[in-house]
Amino acid sequence: MIAAQAKLVYHLNKYYQEKCQSRKAAISKTIREVCKVVSDVLKEVEVQEPRFISSLNEMDNRFEGLEVISPTEFELSDGRKRSMSLWVEFITASGYLSARKIRSRFQTLVAQAVDKCSYRDVVKMVSDTSEVKLRIRDRYIVQITPAFKCTGIWPRSAAHWPLPHIPWPGPNRVAEVKAEGFNLLSKECYSLNGKQSSAESDAWVLQFGEAENRLLLGGCRKKCLSVLKTLRDRHLELPGTPLNNYHMKTLVSYECEKHPRESDWDENNLGDRLNGILLQLISCLQCRRCPHYFLPNLDLFQGKPHSALENAAKQTWRLAREILTNPKSLEKL
Repeated sequence: MIAAQAKLVYHLNKYYQEKCQSRKAAISKTIREVCKVVSDVLKEVEVQEPRFISSLNEMDNRFEGLEVISPTEFELSDGRKRSMSLWVEFITASGYLSARKIRSRFQTLVAQAVDKCSYRDVVKMVSDTSEVKLRIRDRYIVQITPAFKCTGIWPRSAAHWPLPHIPWPGPNRVAEVKAEGFNLLSKECYSLNGKQSSAESDAWVLQFGEAENRLLLGGCRKKCLSVLKTLRDRHLELPGTPLNNYHMKTLVSYECEKHPRESDWDENNLGDRLNGILLQLISCLQCRRCPHYFLPNLDLFQGKPHSALENAAKQTWRLAREILTNPKSLEKL
């Protein structure tokens, strides 16, 4: 048993060094290329509307607020805006700052900036959506989402976290995560019937990117997530796009709750943790439900075609079985 576990960990580490690292390097290169174009567009936007701040902050080889959805799809939600109180013309009759109105204004400004910027030959607006999406070099899609960063406060809708009976992540890490706060994003959100009321379109979407990154520090958590993302990119990029990197990140957080001790995340347990997450992913796909980690009433599979989820469950099962029964197969995966 121990020998089989060690063999799996050996092949996973080899996979990480060869496949995951080359994926990271390729994505980093793409991000630099994409961010040059986006930065140029946003500079034009800021000239027209100084309340939108254009500079993209790079820290530790990461651009703040940039999420990798897949190797060709990115989302940038930069929370550094001028104070909310300066956006008075976007306040609704009921006294709320309208996400829809700000996004509509931003979309108009981005469309004008695309025509003026120095990369205008390689960047186009994606027109069939109320989101602000750019197509760059006909290869990459970047969604730019207006956002407000809310540091040092924690939303009421996530007040139940952490659950009292679960020892992970411990009081110190909880304090760090809550201090990190959250972002308010202006993006389309649909109710359970799939339609959007005007009140919902004025509402803001909660996003916890930096808080989630804090949770995954220590042990082999980030390595495990990197392997999952690489497997997803290579084998689970399926019709109907049922799975993205965020599903993988969410399931790693749930696995941390199930295995709360730091020793559970030692390098020699990498195989067990990966197996556990893949089996949980299959279960979620079969139940057609993947709860958001901080907002469990929010289903991350909402709106995904059932056939796409079923297909993903079958493909994930094939992948998990292959890895478990024949770790050497990772050389070809």
